[in-house]
Amino acid sequence: MIPSETQALEILSERGANPVTIAHCKMVANVAKTLADEFKARGIHVDVEAIVAGALLHDVGRTKVQTVLHGYEGAEILVQKGVDPKVVEIVRKHVGAGITPEESRRLGLPEGDYVPRSLEEKIVCFADKIVGKDHLQPFEEEVRRFTKKGHDERRLVELKESLQRALGADPETLVLQRIKERQR
Repeated sequence: MIPSETQALEILSERGANPVTIAHCKMVANVAKTLADEFKARGIHVDVEAIVAGALLHDVGRTKVQTVLHGYEGAEILVQKGVDPKVVEIVRKHVGAGITPEESRRLGLPEGDYVPRSLEEKIVCFADKIVGKDHLQPFEEEVRRFTKKGHDERRLVELKESLQRALGADPETLVLQRIKERQR
């Protein structure tokens, strides 16, 4: 089952997500849908329903834990609810710019590959990186934050570059343009 927007918001509410988390998830969903629409406009197939549901639910695990484990915990919550595996994987793999099996062991996550691979996973992961709490933020700001925490920013930059290659345009610039157009 791929939750509708209403169902996804109900899941967040029933799990006790706070208003800041819900506002953030809505904004990430707005950005992710904007990107998905750009891919579709270019004739590139993406599962828009899964993207929107995954974006709305990407931080459901924060209702349980406020660490890097929230992606894994969120995915487990959604598995228990019978949510489509595509959405579950979007949630599982949105943290940072993905987490390799080696990093998962070091971080205390159940062993696994948490690196976004599908276009849907990459779109939601990237959308989360250009949304602060409930507002757009420059991608470079996220890169600086990532580096300041001692992480290697290369995978983060590669995430953006892979979307740029697939789109044939800068995904951040496109999102900003489309959102400004809608606000007119």
